[in-house]
Amino acid sequence: MNRSILIVICDFLLVSLVAFSNFDSLSPEHAASKMEVTMERKPAAPANDMVSTLKMALEDEKQARDKLSVELTNSRESIQSREAQLAERDTRLREYQSNIQPTEAEAKQLQEQRAALEKQMAAAQSNLKSLQGDLSASLTTAKLSNEQLAAMQTDLQRRQLEAETLRQRLADLEKSHSNVLTAKQQLDTKVQVAEAEKRLTQEQLTAMKSEVQTVRAEKAQLQASTTKLAEGVTALAQTSTDLTKEIRENRPLAANTIYNEFSTNRVATEFFSTRSGLFGREVKKKRDSQTLLVTDGFETYALYHIADTPLTLWPPGTDWEALTGYVSRGPTSFSISQIAFLAQDPRVVIVPVGTNAARLLGSKVYKIAPDPFKFADAVLVGANEGYYGECKFQIDPSAPEYVRMDRSIFRGLFGKFNPSRGDLVISKTGELLGIMINNEYCAVLRKITPGFAFECGDNLRAQNASSVLDQLGTRVRTMPAKLQ
Repeated sequence: MNRSILIVICDFLLVSLVAFSNFDSLSPEHAASKMEVTMERKPAAPANDMVSTLKMALEDEKQARDKLSVELTNSRESIQSREAQLAERDTRLREYQSNIQPTEAEAKQLQEQRAALEKQMAAAQSNLKSLQGDLSASLTTAKLSNEQLAAMQTDLQRRQLEAETLRQRLADLEKSHSNVLTAKQQLDTKVQVAEAEKRLTQEQLTAMKSEVQTVRAEKAQLQASTTKLAEGVTALAQTSTDLTKEIRENRPLAANTIYNEFSTNRVATEFFSTRSGLFGREVKKKRDSQTLLVTDGFETYALYHIADTPLTLWPPGTDWEALTGYVSRGPTSFSISQIAFLAQDPRVVIVPVGTNAARLLGSKVYKIAPDPFKFADAVLVGANEGYYGECKFQIDPSAPEYVRMDRSIFRGLFGKFNPSRGDLVISKTGELLGIMINNEYCAVLRKITPGFAFECGDNLRAQNASSVLDQLGTRVRTMPAKLQ
């Protein structure tokens, strides 16, 4: 790994740790203000730069590893080529050695023939001397006839020719023997050269094998370093993501942003109810409402105050015969199959929508605020009236499931602001805090637990709707006066 890059990364990580330490040591108000200024000036730039730098370092290490892999492949091919050359030289050496053996045998045979010819020549010369002696003796005695002398001369000439022939053959044998010796010397030289090349090739092969082992060790070390670097980049990216998420979750949103998000994602609802009036006349009632979708992590619901539906909890309970409705957003709509009352407060009505229907509606599904008291104020939205504004709230120990909205202090009022029951309360982090059950108190939704429920349709009378509504109304009337 490049040492300079490693030093830069380590320095950057140390600076980041010191920065995070200083951030934690600040007071909450100063930290929040500093966080807002930092995010307005340059949000999440250090984390992104650090991730980019580490990714570039990882890319450099990957290129270095690819280069080492190519060099290893070239080394292997070179070793294979050297081994092939060595095998070829061994083959040539064996051929030279096999050629030397018959040449040596031939030279030995020529030496034997030369020795035999030398013996024959010695015998011929001895015979010649003997004949010359005889001739001298014959001449001295002068008793030999001319025929004998001619025969002896002829025999002498023949013997001289044979001696000349033997000398020529001896010269040829000497020449052939010289050629054989020259060829043997050349073969010996080639054998020595081949052996020297073999030794050199073996030394080079040993050196290349050692180099390959070194390259493999460096490659393994590089892969280990790359793995550690990748793990560090992943951990850093995860830490950066978690930090970004934490900052986003703890960053208060402006009231304009919250209302704009609500107005973009709200859904429309139409309720239709039917009952019998005086003299058997049919009475119909219709209510139009707008609300948002909320989930508890398991089911998705549309949230209403009972005043936004045709139903009522005040006696005498209305004996409705039919109740239907539709939830829509744009061209997409779904019929309501069930209406339920929240177990926490029966004035809060929930309509199960389902995950698939919510996805088709294309609306944002709000989550319940996990920490509703993170901020001292919230944004109150009039879903049907179109007003909104920031409002402080207070915890009431005598009513732990509710908070008291301070209507005397409003900030950022927009529209005709007259807070009333049914208004939605959204936390500064953009999550649903609750719904107003009267003009002063908000029911805090920590979880959604349905209580009594009606199946929508034409059989509402068979479900004892009036009796159920009377019971729910009695429960509300037994609550403290401030919550009614």
